[in-house]
Amino acid sequence: MLYAAMQGNCFMPILQTPLPAEITALNPQQTAQRIAEARSMLGEKLVVLGHHYQRDEIIRWADFRGDSLKLSQQAAACAEADFFVFCGVHFMAETADILTSPQQAVLLPNLNAGCSMADMAAIEQVEDTWQQLAETADAVLPVTYVNSTAAIKAFVGKQGGACCTSSNARTVIEWALQQKEKLFFFPDQHLGRNTCAKLGLNPQTDMLLWNPALPMGGNTPEQLRRARVLLWKGHCSVHARFTVQQIEEARSKNPQVRIVVHPECSLEVVHAADCSGSTEYIINTIRQAEPGTVWGVGTEINLVSRLASEMPDKTVFCLDPVVCPCSTMYRIHPHYLLWTLENLLQGRLINRITVPDEIAQHARLALQRMLALS
Repeated sequence: MLYAAMQGNCFMPILQTPLPAEITALNPQQTAQRIAEARSMLGEKLVVLGHHYQRDEIIRWADFRGDSLKLSQQAAACAEADFFVFCGVHFMAETADILTSPQQAVLLPNLNAGCSMADMAAIEQVEDTWQQLAETADAVLPVTYVNSTAAIKAFVGKQGGACCTSSNARTVIEWALQQKEKLFFFPDQHLGRNTCAKLGLNPQTDMLLWNPALPMGGNTPEQLRRARVLLWKGHCSVHARFTVQQIEEARSKNPQVRIVVHPECSLEVVHAADCSGSTEYIINTIRQAEPGTVWGVGTEINLVSRLASEMPDKTVFCLDPVVCPCSTMYRIHPHYLLWTLENLLQGRLINRITVPDEIAQHARLALQRMLALS
């Protein structure tokens, strides 16, 4: 919901409007100067959260940088702040709103900054799937990647399941398979498949892909009875761009290269790499590596470029040097950040993300179950 001019301590709803021409006409230096002035005037009331995948022109203003859950947890720990500007995508801002107090406002500079993976699992589709699984639902426990909407997290919370991150997916999935006979994992098939494969499950016989566009997900009753894991047909558009061929080309150019990729990549890519892990794992792996080592990285190019500049004693490059056109992180442009901050100075909350209480309550359960396992 969007908010407008403040009357006393009351914020009134408004409709979203395009960025003013006066802001879009600013050059990078002018934009940066005005952001700095607005940040200074807002002081400790404001916390800017910057996801690892944001461009450097945004990250420079972040009080905290990290993955989506880490940033939300850091926001929850900032009890004195009034406003959180989340430079990420929509589901991330929802999680921050769930974990912070009702008196604190979470703002998303550009509402068009969504996540294609999260959009691949609509709540209506998931509920329809659950009805189709009604005969075996007692044997199925849902787990959702945090890269999902608040409505999906709430569904999982209601059904006794938990959220997971790419860092703790193994722990959460092990727990889930101890609770119930079958795991229903969404929205990212690749994180689910890669994690379950590391646990010793067979991708061919123990796992099934669930296509929500097809009856019973495109599977037979017999296949569903045999499967231990149902994987939602979803993926990350950025990580789907990495291929085994890219890894082979990197090795042919430099036989000493080490390849590290994110587990949102396909199983074939993960198997072809030297190691795989979460964004934090990738950062720490390269940071702890010996000087002079060479690293080919399979994750979002903004982060890879930043690692390369921050660690000049190593050679770090992205396996796919082309910016993914589906990456909505680029929609958090400095102009949007400036627009959000200057409206705050005028008593207006722009693009406030508010999760309804009932959804937040059940989504919080799924998050708390995950945190209790970590």
